[in-house]
Amino acid sequence: MGHGRFVFCARSKINDFTGAVDLINRAFAILAAVTVCLCTTYVGVLRAQSPNPPGPLAEQVYKNIQVLKGKPADQVIPAMQFMTSSLGVRCEHCHVEGAFEKDDKKPKKTAREMMQMMFALNQNSFNGEREVTCYSCHRGALRPVGTPIVGAEISASAKANESAAPPVQTADQILGKYQSAVGGSGALDKISSEIQKGKLDLGHGVQFPMEIFLKQPGMRSVVTHLPSGDGFETINGQAGWTLVPGRPLRNMNQGDLQAASIDADLHLAAHLKSSFADLKVRPDQQIEGRTVSVIQARNPQLPPVELYFDQQSGLLVRMVRYVDSPLGRNPTQIDYSDYRDVAGVRQPFQWTVAQPQGRYTVQLDKIAVNAPVEEARFAKPAVPPGASQH
Repeated sequence: MGHGRFVFCARSKINDFTGAVDLINRAFAILAAVTVCLCTTYVGVLRAQSPNPPGPLAEQVYKNIQVLKGKPADQVIPAMQFMTSSLGVRCEHCHVEGAFEKDDKKPKKTAREMMQMMFALNQNSFNGEREVTCYSCHRGALRPVGTPIVGAEISASAKANESAAPPVQTADQILGKYQSAVGGSGALDKISSEIQKGKLDLGHGVQFPMEIFLKQPGMRSVVTHLPSGDGFETINGQAGWTLVPGRPLRNMNQGDLQAASIDADLHLAAHLKSSFADLKVRPDQQIEGRTVSVIQARNPQLPPVELYFDQQSGLLVRMVRYVDSPLGRNPTQIDYSDYRDVAGVRQPFQWTVAQPQGRYTVQLDKIAVNAPVEEARFAKPAVPPGASQH
């Protein structure tokens, strides 16, 4: 939910509560994808992204920072997430559980050396541009493959990209059809708030009830009911944060805010065109046998957002977005389905959020339109004296 801020591994079998919390923590990294209009964007945030005041540096927040010294503190977790995705490992591969600052494990020393090698390679060979990342060599494996793949093993996705069909519609046509497909601006404008209820399915039989509160303009709070208490992801139009039981409050960085704000506006279909500075139509693609139109949307200094629209229905069926880090971009793919009519607006009741480490599914049971939602629900909680926030 909005972001890559927690470590999660859906490939591990969940057999205790600790494993479940690990998954829910990571799920919060993208639960910005969990709101009603699923691809709606808070126009004020995306159309005029003004830089936030500089935050603390990594070494001011975390202990024993060496290679990432001088980087913003809010980039440390995305960097760690990028490494776990690129190497197919978890935090404990390098870190001592409960004492992450310790240097007891040799892989931590190796990781630092590899980061330094990557930074130097990009600086010396690519004019400081980030062309080489951990994933360039590791491809999800701890040890890079040194032998070329035989022809028969070339990925199907690579072949599909070679034969991608040129676009047949303009961005205006695609977005116009999308707006009509969800019900039109008139129906959207009648909705000022929503309360959504359903469950978060992490797989392996692990499910948690959840509620999503939305209020115009650009306010959203996702509440997941865990055995140890409630977890929150909230954006109020100016700032965003996540709070998980037993963890410090974590503020969203600029990339996180873009991801979270994409779900905070109830009127995206009407606002999408004006929400991004640049919209480019990419070649048509196929998703589960359906032809989709693809738009790449961009704002300055932020990673792109890729939007996939079913050419037959006009509805959004996939979104791919990224959160940047000092080491590379962390991708999130959200697939939307089970569209239903709610007060004249077609909204998805199911979506699946996938990242390199795993996936989870949100299934809604009901959406209450224009239900009372107090603004106090979107107020940032006070941090107790002596407590930390990142």
